[in-house]
Amino acid sequence: MSRARIVEALRSPIGTAGHGLRDVTAAELAAPVLRAVHEAVHETVTELGRPDEVVLGNCMGPGGDVARVATLAAGLGVTVPAVTVDRQCGSGLAAVDLGVALVRAGAPLVLAGGVESASTAPWRFWPPVDGGRPQRYERAPFAPVELGDPDMGLAADLLAEERGIDRERQDAYAARSHRLACAARDAGAYDVELVPVAGLDRDERPRSGLDVDRLGRFRAAFRDGGTVTAGNSCGINDGAAVVALAADDCGLPGLRVLATATAGVDPHRPGIGIVPAVRAALDRAGVGIDELDVIEFNEAFAGQVLACYDELDIDPERGCTEGGALALGHPWGASGAVLVTRLFSQMIRAGRGCYGLAAIAVGGGQGVAMVVEACR
Repeated sequence: MSRARIVEALRSPIGTAGHGLRDVTAAELAAPVLRAVHEAVHETVTELGRPDEVVLGNCMGPGGDVARVATLAAGLGVTVPAVTVDRQCGSGLAAVDLGVALVRAGAPLVLAGGVESASTAPWRFWPPVDGGRPQRYERAPFAPVELGDPDMGLAADLLAEERGIDRERQDAYAARSHRLACAARDAGAYDVELVPVAGLDRDERPRSGLDVDRLGRFRAAFRDGGTVTAGNSCGINDGAAVVALAADDCGLPGLRVLATATAGVDPHRPGIGIVPAVRAALDRAGVGIDELDVIEFNEAFAGQVLACYDELDIDPERGCTEGGALALGHPWGASGAVLVTRLFSQMIRAGRGCYGLAAIAVGGGQGVAMVVEACR
């Protein structure tokens, strides 16, 4: 079976929930990105034709196969099948992983990625019990109640405490993310990967001047005496990202997918799921940590991602050097595909480095990782 190669990668701007993309449904958000990716590939290699499959990750949409609705809205044609996958925060990277498998099995062209519209996510309710009122739930269960199903923020706070990652270090890392993201945005580093949607043409969340002093004023968000705050956590966001996957011998420059891996960890500490997934992916790829040139970890919480860097013995300064989710935001079902798009821009468009790594932790205790090699 042939390896797969990522030959295009684009994303929408990442909006803050309730703001610039507040009226755009998940399917409407994904459709222009799908269309732009397909047009970009088709202009270069017309013989690839229409995609053989579209795979999109999504967590909080209306159901009904968001990927299929988005594919039809994008004008890709009624003959193009599509499937929606849900691995919660890892959905976008899991979708790319499935796309890799489809290409290896013989599909000439697959579009894969993810989308999330927190702004338009429908409200859900548990059925009434004993004549009571229906109870709204804010998120799906990540694990059985009897096993333990902590909120991600609380779990990240406890993980930071256990790993000795204090408030000052978390705030410093969050400030770094905003500083780097603002610098990248102002330098035009994001422009080449953005598809404007609903009049929004830039990421909404990054804040210049959000330094350690300002972050130090935020209160603990998840428990008394905790160190995780709204300032050193990701936001609630809207966004979409899509990559095009073709066979490795397609002749296009891109990112050769060397290996992927998914791992499970204790649901009480889901944020550490990056670690075993990264170790497995690097082992399968035959690439050492010191050989990595570009590293993109999803920054759900500063304390959580720092714990992963520490356990993997990676200097955090090597990761997310153009800002990460703490600054850009975390549109859950799309974030894994955003990481891959960021790798593509840095390694192919900017010509930086040979080996890249993307990884994301998942509620319920999972992690997904992907190792790529630049082919120019």
